[in-house]
Amino acid sequence: MKMIRAILMLTVLAALAACGGKSKFQSYDGPEVTRVLVFKDERKLFLMHDDEVLADYDIGLGFSPDGHKEIEGDGRTPEGHYLIDRRNPNSRFHLSIGISYPNEIDVARAEALGKEPGGDIFIHGRGPTYWEDAPDDWTFGCLAVTDDEIERIYAMVRDGTPISIYPSRAHMKAELRALRRQAKKAGSTTVVAPAVPVTGTTAVAPVAADTTVVTPATPMPAVPATQLPVTEAAAG
Repeated sequence: MKMIRAILMLTVLAALAACGGKSKFQSYDGPEVTRVLVFKDERKLFLMHDDEVLADYDIGLGFSPDGHKEIEGDGRTPEGHYLIDRRNPNSRFHLSIGISYPNEIDVARAEALGKEPGGDIFIHGRGPTYWEDAPDDWTFGCLAVTDDEIERIYAMVRDGTPISIYPSRAHMKAELRALRRQAKKAGSTTVVAPAVPVTGTTAVAPVAADTTVVTPATPMPAVPATQLPVTEAAAG
């Protein structure tokens, strides 16, 4: 009888300790994150408020990190312009926020190959199954940070926030130059810019003084410069 009581007491104490533990849900009342910017070659993710860098994080990519995701299971991380469109507080990777891959262009590209484009691309943490000797790029296509970092990102980034994923800064600058040429050909000084380049901790948009830069509220088509989406069906 004493043994049973002791076991019950230990169970109650364990439950109380769990309830009193640190919550993974943080609060945030700072400047709004207006865009998430990713450079794959640098393995860096930036949380931006207009042209200001609010935070930056080292990231892991899909196990086949080079190139744009084309089909389900290719292990690549998507490249292009998307939205943060959902979140999973019960993710097996601690916490996760979803990216709106695939878009219409991604679907059409995969269908042309007779394949499925995949999906379930998230920014997520590591979770309890992560092993310390894991490779730097260990996901099925998601963007991975630490558990502490995803707690901050989860609190800071709202659903509907645009996210631009580039192979490199050079690709972003080339895209902006192409947009400028298109605007000039159309006789306009307005350039629809998917993102702004980042230098150090301050973002600087490399545009002429007489050029108006408009950042769209909705995602632009995927960047065709290199191919790249990936799916993480197990994530979230």
